[in-house]
Amino acid sequence: MEPTLDVARAPALSGRVLWTAAVVITLAAAVWQRRTGPSYPYHTTVVLGGQPSRLALPRSQVTTSGAPVTVAAPAAVQGTLYWRRYPTPDAFAPLPLREAGGTLGTVLPAEPAAGKVQYYLELGPPGAAVRVPRAGAVVLRYRGPVPAAILLPHILLMFLGLLFGTRAGLGALVNERGHHKLALHTLAAYTLGGLCLGPIVQKFAFGAYWTGVPFGWDLTDNKTLLMWIGWAIAALVLAFHRQAARRLVLLAAVVTLVVYVVPHSAQGSELDYSTLPAQPRD
Repeated sequence: MEPTLDVARAPALSGRVLWTAAVVITLAAAVWQRRTGPSYPYHTTVVLGGQPSRLALPRSQVTTSGAPVTVAAPAAVQGTLYWRRYPTPDAFAPLPLREAGGTLGTVLPAEPAAGKVQYYLELGPPGAAVRVPRAGAVVLRYRGPVPAAILLPHILLMFLGLLFGTRAGLGALVNERGHHKLALHTLAAYTLGGLCLGPIVQKFAFGAYWTGVPFGWDLTDNKTLLMWIGWAIAALVLAFHRQAARRLVLLAAVVTLVVYVVPHSAQGSELDYSTLPAQPRD
């Protein structure tokens, strides 16, 4: 007997393949944005006391406390952290790293929301200390605490927007019936998660509801606005001509993925230290 193709199951199989591809692309984009964003810890490896030591230096901290900076190091190794508020012309102030249980550590002073500090480490004996990073300094930004009831739905909806948008774009690419519904789901997710909850998260974290166009150039806000406009145009055209909207759905999906390549929180809210007193010194 010759094998036959189960035509009824073909569309379902195609749908599973497209959903699998959408999930993979979504996860890859989310991981990429997280790892390339300015809030992701600075990772490097240095040799201390003849032993390699893996460092993860923080670049984000809530305003409720100072930022702890710790380094795993042999007992004989000493070190100092140098810091200043950023961006300011202040000189770097030293903070000695104290040994505790096989680690060296200190705590950077707490700053207001959107405040930033710039810091680097010197590890080892005077005259032979290792500088981390070797050039420049790590920039850490402080953010206000955001209630979980606001933050978690925001993150979930933005993730669903990326997933639905990717899936809608793949459906439009193969001219799949029903991709227009996913485009509407995408618009709904970005409307609720990006334009409704996003500004509330921004207000809690950095003291302002919106710092993108027309009020500023915050890339996170502007990226959200760009994605929303793309899906809003696609949804509007869908109401009149679904076949013509197919290309717009595909374009909106491509724009969304390109937007996610841009690091999250890049060029975000930044405190103007010229309006505050000079950096305190010990």
